[in-house]
Amino acid sequence: MFALLLAAVAGVPAAGGVASAAGLPSYLTQEASFGTGAVTNGWERVERYLDTTAGFHAEDYPPDGRGDQAGQRVAYFGGVKRPSSGRFLLYSAPGWDTGTRTTPVLLVHGANDTADRAWANPGEAGGYGCGALSCPSTGLMQYLSARGHRVFAVGFAHMQGDNLMQAQIVGDAIAVIKARLGVGQVDLVGWSKGEISARAYVSSVKPSWGRAYAGDVRRLITLGGPNGGYDYPYAHGWAHDFSVWPECGGKVNAPSPHSHMTCYGLYTAHPEFSMIPSGGYDDYPGQRQMLARWDGVYGVDGAAQDWYTTYYGGQGVYTAGSGIQAALDAGSLIKPLHNAGVPASVTTYLLAGGSPDVVGIFNENRGPSDGVVFIDSALDTTGIAKVGGTATVVGANHLELGWNTSVAAQVSAWLA
Repeated sequence: MFALLLAAVAGVPAAGGVASAAGLPSYLTQEASFGTGAVTNGWERVERYLDTTAGFHAEDYPPDGRGDQAGQRVAYFGGVKRPSSGRFLLYSAPGWDTGTRTTPVLLVHGANDTADRAWANPGEAGGYGCGALSCPSTGLMQYLSARGHRVFAVGFAHMQGDNLMQAQIVGDAIAVIKARLGVGQVDLVGWSKGEISARAYVSSVKPSWGRAYAGDVRRLITLGGPNGGYDYPYAHGWAHDFSVWPECGGKVNAPSPHSHMTCYGLYTAHPEFSMIPSGGYDDYPGQRQMLARWDGVYGVDGAAQDWYTTYYGGQGVYTAGSGIQAALDAGSLIKPLHNAGVPASVTTYLLAGGSPDVVGIFNENRGPSDGVVFIDSALDTTGIAKVGGTATVVGANHLELGWNTSVAAQVSAWLA
């Protein structure tokens, strides 16, 4: 979700510009299309679109490049490693135009991820990138496509971006699918952070300049989604920060709950990794939008170094930070999403992973979780008018939810 080290894959030459496709809304332009010979990981086609609506902008990226687009995605984005958030990719699976299922499916990936690794090739990032010791080469995309579903996936410009803008992009991707297939509705599957943008779309939680929900989603399925929010970075900040802070050897594209940290005797500041806007940087807006306090339910990890000041703010022995409440005040979306509600016209299904055993990270151990998100949060139905079903897949951790076969079978059953 937020701690994947994504390895680069070989890029391919980008296609030339393509005129706006017939039937698209006037604010959408198809800029490029990639087909046979230019697309890997089992997809049939990838297209790049631009939303020209005023309000979209280029978001901030970590200056050391850890949040840049890499590998083939750079080619898809026209050679741009830091594209504007008004641009997005639409992936089409084999059978997108021949599948027998009536309602097409749009997959929405999570933080610091791509549609390729999330849904089509969990092993693309190499060692432990899928949350397990051994990673498969196929995922939910192939599983659903083989069963007659017409499958698409969205790829975002910014892998930790603003969920309000990404919710607008989800609506854009749906508009393209509707125009291409001549359908009126799609089914949405949102994994982790992707659940927030998918839910924001159907709930009309939007920026002031954004468009409201268009009434075009039949079913919403959330996989390990922080429906009730999460506080992992603050509850386990010391262990988490070693994967982020460069002086400690960290390289992961994830935010820190701290403004200062001591690594090997050196006390340094890194405002560019802050959870909240700091020092002219705001590189991780999508992460703070998922935050909620769970200290009143499961407490805080009191065994962690500087646990109190990490969670509640202040100067600790080795770290300093403003605490989780300051981050919530800077713009969490959990309460706004609960208050807005998911309309009754959208049947919603919630799935949680039940294995707190993600390889390579300090796992969430304060209560039942998938290693990152509490089960109570993933299955939180607050504000959801029509719940079609809930499920916990005991053997799946957070990073396995896009390929675990039991998860895939449950998703397929809910889409039937």
